[in-house]
Amino acid sequence: MLWPYVTPGIPDELFERLPGIPMSKREIRLMLISHLRLQADSVVWDIGAGTGTIAVETGLLCPKGRIIAVERDEEVASLIRRNCELFELDNVEVIEGSAPECLKDLSGPPHRVCIEGGRPIKNIVREVWDYLPPQGRVVATAGNLESLYALSESFAELQARNIEVVQSAVNRLETRGLHQVFAAVSPTFILSGEKLD
Repeated sequence: MLWPYVTPGIPDELFERLPGIPMSKREIRLMLISHLRLQADSVVWDIGAGTGTIAVETGLLCPKGRIIAVERDEEVASLIRRNCELFELDNVEVIEGSAPECLKDLSGPPHRVCIEGGRPIKNIVREVWDYLPPQGRVVATAGNLESLYALSESFAELQARNIEVVQSAVNRLETRGLHQVFAAVSPTFILSGEKLD
């Protein structure tokens, strides 16, 4: 087995990648997953799944659960499937489609929703909220102030509770020439909130 551990935090280099396709770095995944508050049987929607790192990690952490990874690009969706095969997962379903339009076709309802992409971010959050049961959680990432503002505004409008906002500040040791230096990973905001009863 490629990752025989029960802890999250799979090294980035174990995933197959495509040039130009974003991948959540390991340290960001660890924070994001901790905010999801998963259970063994959680149903998770991963919207804007990219390389599939969140789908793989949550698939391993929720062996009795079901993970639905949404990705609009056919080639990228195939990449997610290959990464799921690498980690021998059979509880991840990859859906090719654009959010929020494709959400009506997903099986659910989801206990947890991870949003890592999508240009109409406010529309995606609003649509997801309709499918979310009471005490369901949404965790979303923002790499710029516009997305951060849109997500914050969405959580406020939807009257989410237990809202948390965290900004990552991760540095990794890298070898450059003859020296080892600390290189910053792009800062990311992680926002999370729960639906009221």
